[in-house]
Amino acid sequence: MSTPTSTPTSTGYAPVGDLQMYYELHGPADADGTPLLLLHGGLFDIDLQFGAVLPGLSADRRVIATDFQGHGRTNDLDRPLSSAALAGDVVALLAHLGVGQVDVFGFSVGGAVALELLVNHPGLVRRAVVSSVSFTPDGMRPENAAVGEMTVEMIEGTPMADSYRAKSPHPEGLQGLLDKLGAFDGGPGWSDAQIEGIAAPTLMTVGDCDAVHLEHAVRFLRLRGGDVNGDFVGVPASQLAVFPGTTHFNGMARTALVLDVVTTFLEVGEG
Repeated sequence: MSTPTSTPTSTGYAPVGDLQMYYELHGPADADGTPLLLLHGGLFDIDLQFGAVLPGLSADRRVIATDFQGHGRTNDLDRPLSSAALAGDVVALLAHLGVGQVDVFGFSVGGAVALELLVNHPGLVRRAVVSSVSFTPDGMRPENAAVGEMTVEMIEGTPMADSYRAKSPHPEGLQGLLDKLGAFDGGPGWSDAQIEGIAAPTLMTVGDCDAVHLEHAVRFLRLRGGDVNGDFVGVPASQLAVFPGTTHFNGMARTALVLDVVTTFLEVGEG
């Protein structure tokens, strides 16, 4: 069975300093409700990360998807990758599009950028899904350190390598991107107080065999007011979903389950 696809209603490049930030708009332009912003993970792009879920996400709402610096169709800069810098790019993109508030669905690196938006640009975000991301360095499993040693040869023949060469304005730069991802500065970590102080309801999702420790995901949930007996005190606004049989790189593999969990969470308070 073929994977359903979503055709963008429009595409473009937002000038963000020296960055030409590629974006796509999906779904009905006149849809009611808050637009959804999609932020992909490292080495992925719009299609690789969200292609399977985009048709469902954009069926009745406006979706904004973008390629980060050095990913997909967006050019690279002589600048390290960091959650703060990438969040600044996203803020500029939304200003370019004239969008004042969004829901956010960020995965891995995109999840770190979503956290940066939630903490330091709170007025931009109504509700947020942060997937397969830790808010402190100790939330990642130790094997994840191997990302810093990745070479082109190690990923040759993968969809990530093939997609990079097909879309990038500088297809020869794959090793440079791997080096930047290996040194990715997701920030020194956010404090418990910063996570507790996030105004927008959050849904954390994680695979049961993810790069993120399950204990860390539960810690996030507790800081957000979860891990309670909802029958007696009510269901908290912030929630946690653990997807079975799911690793970090195949975080969208359970497409129907992901769509049900994410859209149900995002629909709260709309319409």
